[in-house]
Amino acid sequence: MYIPDYDKALYFTLWGQWDDLLVLMVRTNDDLLSKKIEMFLHAFHYTNSEQAVMERHEDLLHYIDHAMGHTPIAVMEV
Repeated sequence: MYIPDYDKALYFTLWGQWDDLLVLMVRTNDDLLSKKIEMFLHAFHYTNSEQAVMERHEDLLHYIDHAMGHTPIAVMEV
């Protein structure tokens, strides 16, 4: 259901496209994904601690990985 959101979140996070990640945060229907993105972006922009930014980054990537592994993919019939 949300696989495109997770793919986009992963891509934007790995390539540092923070503006696109912010737009995804607002548009996604997955509240937990939105919160994880918010926490990472907040740490990235407002925290002086590199360790805190790295932890939020890892939290976001871990959630994306977990969600992609547990989200059923809809099968289209031809």
